[in-house]
Amino acid sequence: MKSHHLVLAFGAAVLSIWFAIHVFAQGEVEPLTVTSPQLHAQGPMPSLDGAVEWLNSKPLATAGLRGKVVLVDFWTYSCINWQRTHPHVRAWDEKYKAQGLVVIGVHTPEFDFERDIRNVRRASADLKIDYPVAVDSNHAIWQAFDNQYWPALYFVDARGTIRHHQFGEGDYEQSEKVIQQLLIESGAKDVDLGIAQVSGSGSQADADLDNLRSPETYVGYDRAETFSSPGGAVLARERLYAAPTKLGVNRWALAGNWIVDREFATLQGVNGRILYRFHARDLHLVMGHAAPGKPVPFRVFIDGQPPGLDHGVDVDAQGRGVLEEPRLYQLIRQHKPIVDRQFEIEFLEPGAQAYSFTFG
Repeated sequence: MKSHHLVLAFGAAVLSIWFAIHVFAQGEVEPLTVTSPQLHAQGPMPSLDGAVEWLNSKPLATAGLRGKVVLVDFWTYSCINWQRTHPHVRAWDEKYKAQGLVVIGVHTPEFDFERDIRNVRRASADLKIDYPVAVDSNHAIWQAFDNQYWPALYFVDARGTIRHHQFGEGDYEQSEKVIQQLLIESGAKDVDLGIAQVSGSGSQADADLDNLRSPETYVGYDRAETFSSPGGAVLARERLYAAPTKLGVNRWALAGNWIVDREFATLQGVNGRILYRFHARDLHLVMGHAAPGKPVPFRVFIDGQPPGLDHGVDVDAQGRGVLEEPRLYQLIRQHKPIVDRQFEIEFLEPGAQAYSFTFG
């Protein structure tokens, strides 16, 4: 897959720089820090052809958007990096659409379940997205923009020229100033030059950078790292996995009967577990199920105990939750002090599928 998440790297010395751009593989991109944008033409806005469906709008064409300032937001709904950006994009849409800003979300899937239009519709409704969304399940628009990142923002002026881009989280004030400048250039009147005050909640809250020491970790065979069950993973074959006696920080393991496929691992029996020793305020797990429509109950523990006040929005204080649809689940939100903790999730029915851990 040529696409890449923008993810967190280790080390306090580099953490603030890396988090602002959140790059997974393929090099670093320096974030802009100037307060007065110096914008340059980066080429014409590519075609929006190729969407399998449009949500909240009739199909939009690049030529038909001339005269409008356009913000193109590449997203995929299970991506924690995009989720933390979304409150800002939504605020800009509400604040500037009367002055001529058109926000277009381009939903380009990472995982197969994100290709299902029913899942995209449900996620759009849950996330309160009411601006136009091009459902780019075949990556046609992604390829037209030569994009490689979630999230990625492209800022297009009223003449149809890309004048700025932002890859990854952060630089929100800079991005809003770009929008303001492009609107003024377009002739918009009474543009509010203040900065929107945005505060996300749940999984959309900004990450706690001071305490973030764990990276995005994939469970599927193709991209799995730091897997610590004895004997390693076996591709596409049922196997009884065991957890090691001790896990190092940022190492994880399976326990129980699992099949590890390229993109995810599927539990074959009851009471299968996943363990991860992490250091972060928040822990999320992208999950789905082998039998859609059949909920899978689960329990979450920290250091062998129910999470109590450290539970995430998708579990209660006793650590109880239900896997109902494929998406990102927030399982832990710790209170300070943040220290190394051992996370464990136990599924009480078969069929659970685990895709990736993310932290915040």
